Amino acid sequence: MRLPSTTPLLIVDVQNAIDDPKWGPRNNPQAEGHLAWLIEAWRRAALPVIHIRHDSTENASPYRPGQPGHAFKPEVAPHPGERVIGKEANSAFVGTDLEALLEDDGVTHLVIAGVLTQNSVEATVRHAGNLGFQVYLVADACWACDVTDLSGRIWPAEDVHALSLAHLHKEYAEIVDTATAGQAALITAIMRARRNATRAG
Repeated sequence: MRLPSTTPLLIVDVQNAIDDPKWGPRNNPQAEGHLAWLIEAWRRAALPVIHIRHDSTENASPYRPGQPGHAFKPEVAPHPGERVIGKEANSAFVGTDLEALLEDDGVTHLVIAGVLTQNSVEATVRHAGNLGFQVYLVADACWACDVTDLSGRIWPAEDVHALSLAHLHKEYAEIVDTATAGQAALITAIMRARRNATRAG
């Protein structure tokens, strides 16, 4: 996994609303810790962090602006200067200027994490892949919730998460873990520093 120095980390929909009981049981309780570590790795490497925020238009949604759930979870709170992009659809590219911003910055690679794996994360990854971006999805920095199918069967969150990753892997993205992504960010920062030192010398 090699990342250009323009590679942003996209954090999708990690807002207080995701803790609402309506979503049901989840998997990967360590995901918030992985997200916090990953964001810090990107900041230390001086790579861009982009926060995707869901701005629901549904009155009863905990993601609706003005509701307590609309705020980012503290583990992923944006720092000054980091981009925050609001969206109303599942994909972060629909109805937003995300694609144009990435093109303006010369971005070819994306690293994506967030929630829910089978919902906004999968929609954003598929969209990014179809647009031609090289996408890396950080599996242990995402989580899913239980899903009830049309027959009434409840599919556990871990199975939902695993199946979503299987759908995406190699077709729309490469599935990686937090340690691999963080190491790639560090290597990118080291290589950039070496290039800058060579130019200065």
